Amino acid sequence: MARPMKFDSDQAVETVMQEIWRNGYEAASVKALSERLSITRSSFYNAFGSREALFRKVLQRYGAQSPDRVLYEMTRDTPLIPVLNALFREIARVRAADPEARGCLAVNTLIELSPEHTELGPEMCGLMQASLGQFETLLGWARDRGEIPPDSDVRGLALALKNLLLGLNVLSKVVHDEDALWQTANITLTALGLSDEATT
Repeated sequence: MARPMKFDSDQAVETVMQEIWRNGYEAASVKALSERLSITRSSFYNAFGSREALFRKVLQRYGAQSPDRVLYEMTRDTPLIPVLNALFREIARVRAADPEARGCLAVNTLIELSPEHTELGPEMCGLMQASLGQFETLLGWARDRGEIPPDSDVRGLALALKNLLLGLNVLSKVVHDEDALWQTANITLTALGLSDEATT
């Protein structure tokens, strides 16, 4: 008979997420994680299969709480500009409020693992490409309903927004002031014609 689990697997994923977010993926070895979870390496593999499999669970958990999750909750009729502005304001708030200035776990891991990690590196790139594609879809919907000009370059705008999202998360590791982070985002949104400050 299999031995009963001595830890809560959901809490274990949370603990590992915090470890990787704080110290990076490579520092979170199976040995280090097993010790942090107070389990043996054998129990680690029995519970999670592999470090890569556990990291995928971590990414799912992180994605469920990440500010940009709102981009995947929108419908074709959801006004885009208010959502974009609220998103970047929230990123500025959340990142500035983090006393450890960890930035975004997904962005940190992309920088760390791509292209060196042959398995997770391409997966992280795919995740970022999917996010870029979502921006492009949302901008296309906004153009179709007249929220942005009919001649808008949705691909170019999507690239600029993704660049802003990545850059703001990295910048927050050295700039910890919420107003300064929001100003950074708003200048870009204004230049792209996507700021809502003119109507607030």
